[in-house]
Amino acid sequence: MMHYGHANALRQAKAVGDELVVGLINDAEIMRCKGPPVMNEEERHTLVEAVKWVDEILTGVPYDLNPEFVNELFTKHRIDYIIHGDDPCLLPDGSDAYAHAKKLGRFKMVKRTEGVSTTDIVGRMLTCSRVNHFINEDEPHPLAKSFSMGTPREDSNAEASTSDASTRTTLSKFLPTSRRLVQFSNGRVAPEGARIVYIDGAFDCFHPGHVKILKAAKAQGDFLLVGLHTDEDVQARRGPHLPIMNLHERSLSVLSCKYVDEVVIGSPCVITEDLMKTFNISVVVRGSVTETSMLGPVEEERYEVPRRMGLFTELHSPSDVTARNIIHRIVDKRAAFEARNAKKVKGEEAYYTGAKQYVQEL
Repeated sequence: MMHYGHANALRQAKAVGDELVVGLINDAEIMRCKGPPVMNEEERHTLVEAVKWVDEILTGVPYDLNPEFVNELFTKHRIDYIIHGDDPCLLPDGSDAYAHAKKLGRFKMVKRTEGVSTTDIVGRMLTCSRVNHFINEDEPHPLAKSFSMGTPREDSNAEASTSDASTRTTLSKFLPTSRRLVQFSNGRVAPEGARIVYIDGAFDCFHPGHVKILKAAKAQGDFLLVGLHTDEDVQARRGPHLPIMNLHERSLSVLSCKYVDEVVIGSPCVITEDLMKTFNISVVVRGSVTETSMLGPVEEERYEVPRRMGLFTELHSPSDVTARNIIHRIVDKRAAFEARNAKKVKGEEAYYTGAKQYVQEL
């Protein structure tokens, strides 16, 4: 699963040199070394390709950076350095996947983005799936208990016990800063006369469907402005424990996408004439596939103003992937993900409580 922590690692990696080449491990290799991937190789390729700091992708690379492959990187692909975060990356036998690169002095470490991991996000999804009609699951799932790095949720719906650490549900540990937003921001303003396209939504659990509709939206004009709804507004529409990612986390995910020029953080759900004038919006677009449209009639009020002004277009969504079916993938294969992540939780807990050291971020 691609999240803003991965994007931040790619941002730092790009800062090390002039061009960033990303190796994409195939599904079979991930299954062999880690367990089932949340997204398939094609979906991960779509996400990585859309990150604005990525210049090139190598596909089918091995999980184990063995001497033969490392030599190929340095000779055939003219790679100067191999980059990874300060968190350990171990092979099934417990050895360091980057040992050979380190031995050659061609390895550089970047700071891990704390407060987020695939393990953590999976835990949030399973917590959500226990109590939310949007996901349409009725029973608690054992895997939710495996992701217990945070403090218990205070609300009664969480079904968490403060006396039993195994039932604690995960809260985001992400610590937002103004510097992080600046790092991810393009700092661009729409030039005079530009056709400004506006698209809004939750953009939760940033996935290939988001990337493809953002690309389609950008093609409608010169400057793409994305409105991100508040956590409260999203929860009001979708129910308890949604969105999975909070507003700041969702902002970073969207800002990392190369098709996005600017983000309105905490935009109103109902588009007003004042909003249209404030940002000089030329056209408002919406994808044909949305999360809430599956629950009933679309709330016409949200787009009433741009419709009346003749500035609304519904775009055909190139993908039918949604946050909800990503969550269902986790729930449907909970046993496999439980096996994959049981030791990952312990490893992350060990990182935070013992191995964690200060690493200067680039």
